[in-house]
Amino acid sequence: MKPTIGRALEVCAAALMGDIAPNVAPSYRQASVFSAAVMLISVGEELDRIAERRIHENAALREIFASAASVVADAELRTRLSQAASSQDSGLRISQLDADNDALRGLLVELHAHAEGLPGDAARELETRIWRELAASTERRRLSLGAF
Repeated sequence: MKPTIGRALEVCAAALMGDIAPNVAPSYRQASVFSAAVMLISVGEELDRIAERRIHENAALREIFASAASVVADAELRTRLSQAASSQDSGLRISQLDADNDALRGLLVELHAHAEGLPGDAARELETRIWRELAASTERRRLSLGAF
């Protein structure tokens, strides 16, 4: 048998909910054990999709940067956007994907602030594209269990 991480987390969560939580008192501690079980389920869900989500998100940010060059007035920012647009993820480890995502998101904040100060329809379209990606990014992080 080769247990997966997700399955191991499910078994731990089931034990917490079905065996341990009912036998814990007071009710506050019981609720804490139940909450820990729900977090384990959510962690399992997140582990299954985190690399794919980061890769897609990083690619979406790079596409925005590539399309922003014609709108951006600041030459230094345009250069950094071009470099970021042609960059690649530094690896497939979650820590590497997260570091890449953090850098890209930091640049997105700069681009967004810059675009807000620009006149014209092209700048508004860029802002709309940024907002759509931010909304999509939030949706990608939605857990099937909802907020807890």
